Formats: sequence, C-alpha cells, structure tokens
Amino acid sequence: MAALLAFLSLGLLILILTEWRERHRKSDRQVSEPVSDPDCCGQHLVCERDSLLQPLDKPVYYDDEELDAYAGIAAENLTESQAAAIGEVFHSLRESDVPGWVRSIQMRRIALPPELREEALLIVREQRSGSVGR
Repeated sequence: MAALLAFLSLGLLILILTEWRERHRKSDRQVSEPVSDPDCCGQHLVCERDSLLQPLDKPVYYDDEELDAYAGIAAENLTESQAAAIGEVFHSLRESDVPGWVRSIQMRRIALPPELREEALLIVREQRSGSVGR
C-alpha cells in the first residue's frame, strides 16, 4: 500500500512539473514571438518584428517634434520631403538611440519610410544582440 501511495505521489509530482514547464514555455514564446494584432496593418515595425512597445511607455522626443505633423500618414503616402525629414532625424541619431526612437515614433503613429525600415530593423537587431557601433 505504501508503495502504491509513493507511486501515485510521484506521478502527481511529474504531472505538476510537466504542466508548470509547459506554461513557462508558453510565456517565453509569447514574449519572443511577433505581435499578432488583428488591427495592425503590417506596415509598422511592431507588427513585423518583436514588439518594441512596452504597455506603459510614453513617447520620448529626440529633438524631432516636427515629425508629429506626419502622424497617421501611411509610409507609402509620405512625400519625398516628409521621408527626407524623417531620414534626417534617423541619420542624426546615435545607434544606441535608434531602438528608443523607433519605439517613440511608433507610439506617435509616425510611419518609417520603406527605405529606412530595413536599416532601422538591422540596427535594432544589432542592439538586441549586443553589437554596438555607428
């Protein structure tokens, strides 16, 4: 009888640990998988890659208040001068400031011009992996 009780206790312990491990894996995947927001248009870095946004963040300005005039304009609808103004700010940033700036313009609903999007993503990836330079 004692052996049966020990066997059942061991089985219960294995079941509990397995369930805990699965929940832990799910929470890790939720942190590292791209955001899948049905309202997202797919044009923003937050939709395409790991989310840069944190729920309680507020935008930080990088002497770029003038870019707020472009809020809500889709990337493909930006004029050459608007894209150039965004690019001017982007290229004036230190590499270490790029992830914060991208997060800020996303929060301000400012689209990155397509030609800057891949460059910004590359810099963000490098920052996340620990590479620094620029």
